[in-house]
Amino acid sequence: MEKILERSEVAVRDTWCLEDLYPTASDWKAALDDAKSFIGKIETYRGTLNTAKSLLSYLTMDDEITLIFDKLANYASRKSDEDTRIAAGQEMCSQFMAVAVAVNAASAFVTPELLALSDEQMESFYKEEPQLETYRRSLDNIRRKKKHILSDAEERILALAGEVTSVPEQTYGMLNDADMTFPDAIDKDGNAHPLTHGTYIPLLMNEDRVLRESAFHNLYGVYNNMKNTSASLLSAQVKTLEFNAKARKYQNTLEASLDSTNVPTTVYHNLIKAVHEGMDVMYRYAGLRKQMMGVDTLHMYDMYAPIVSRSDRKYTFEEAKQMVLDATAILGEDYTAILKEAFDNRWLDVYENAGKCSGAYSSGCHTHPYVLLNFHHDLESVFTLAHEMGHALHSYLSNKTQPICDSDYVIFVAEVASTCNEALLMNHLLKTTTDKHERAVLINYFLEQFRGTLYRQTMFAEFELKVNEMSANGEGLTAEALSKVYYDLNKLYFGDNVEVDSDIAIEWARIPHFYYNYYVYQYATGYSAAIALSNRILTGDKQSIEDYKNFLKGGCSKDPISLLKGAGVDMSTSAPIAAAIAKFNELITEMETLK
Repeated sequence: MEKILERSEVAVRDTWCLEDLYPTASDWKAALDDAKSFIGKIETYRGTLNTAKSLLSYLTMDDEITLIFDKLANYASRKSDEDTRIAAGQEMCSQFMAVAVAVNAASAFVTPELLALSDEQMESFYKEEPQLETYRRSLDNIRRKKKHILSDAEERILALAGEVTSVPEQTYGMLNDADMTFPDAIDKDGNAHPLTHGTYIPLLMNEDRVLRESAFHNLYGVYNNMKNTSASLLSAQVKTLEFNAKARKYQNTLEASLDSTNVPTTVYHNLIKAVHEGMDVMYRYAGLRKQMMGVDTLHMYDMYAPIVSRSDRKYTFEEAKQMVLDATAILGEDYTAILKEAFDNRWLDVYENAGKCSGAYSSGCHTHPYVLLNFHHDLESVFTLAHEMGHALHSYLSNKTQPICDSDYVIFVAEVASTCNEALLMNHLLKTTTDKHERAVLINYFLEQFRGTLYRQTMFAEFELKVNEMSANGEGLTAEALSKVYYDLNKLYFGDNVEVDSDIAIEWARIPHFYYNYYVYQYATGYSAAIALSNRILTGDKQSIEDYKNFLKGGCSKDPISLLKGAGVDMSTSAPIAAAIAKFNELITEMETLK
């Protein structure tokens, strides 16, 4: 039974270096106190943005604020995520949020004043102060939303409401990460295995079916006990989205969310439609899984188990790093050098510890990205490392290449680089193995990526859309209503080859991404784009590789659809999604020959 360490027991070399931000928490607190002075400084610009000189001065100061608050937010959030049970980290996040909300409220006049300027005035400003050209794209992006921007006073009210409207997500995080504990999972021999957010999926990947079933029911048993609280929190989150959408005169929450990244709502609907049209391939995969596992009934807790027997091989973190370096070497020495810098200088927090935030992520801090892992020495952990380093280098290259106002890429393209890294790693591993069984193991993993990302995330996206539509239509988002919608979607996405166990109906309560405002669909669109991009890269064509790296450096210098077109993928159509499903179908065929 693997021991979950306390934070104090984790080796320093395996933790991220927050000292790169501030030497101590006291230094962070001093910096936060200093940052409060920006509230008054911002106020001095009220009513003055109608001159080129004053506008440039304000935007320059806004860049300074962005960098300072980026450091403050990252230090507080990373500190809190190290051990969510410790009140000090939560308090830092709360203190930062209070100052950030005050700064946002103070700057509420900015957008209305910008919108009051005519196109002719703006063009004259660019001529008068050529440095304003740096901000042209970001200013144009604000001005295109003119009909959704409110008066100075109304914008201030919305800004002040920010601290309140963030409560559902924050409370869910505390409930899910800090307060929930789960009974141990029991294997076929009666041995206990710790059940946590970090161990749950590895347990479901275990070949011991008794252990998988135990983990499945024990986890969702706890969520069932908290279903009404969870439903109340998710309902509050949806109501928050509705409030913001209505206040800004959008037709619905989907339009409001996607407009923030300049993505047409047709992209969202096209994804769901394309996946529905490819559902027969998912059903074919479920049938193959059932056949290869040799079971009469395929349960939900069987969906992560390998469909081919596998070795118990474990990967050290050193091995995992080298595998990622080898797989991405095709991108050039410049890419490799940044990866090595990250590995050698503690950009990563590697192992699970008690109370640590679950899952994995990369935070694109301007100082340098910070990557959270819960590394469990299995193949999935290796792929997670590749995934998060894709995020990290995307952030790093955008931050180093673009001006501050264009450095933060939008979430629509956020999953492209990470998933492309995974595809490159898979190709590398398939290319370097000559063993038939090992190839089958890898293809099993690749098939699961398609199922878990293209189909599962689209199912999440459809659930999110449905519950927002239900709320808009006046339907209550009770635990029973949410569970019925979620259960029915599982039936649709898995088909008749899978026994959709009743406990899966509460899984919606386990998914933190439902608090991220229509985020999950981008995993599926990003995956489709990444498969297309990795195929271009793997041809070895130098221009394709340069096009991809230019995309990584692009930040938000163009709208996301245009950025991807520049890299060679057109996401305004469903063609990349259909092509990804076709690739999924090909892999199923190959697996049938290897079984």
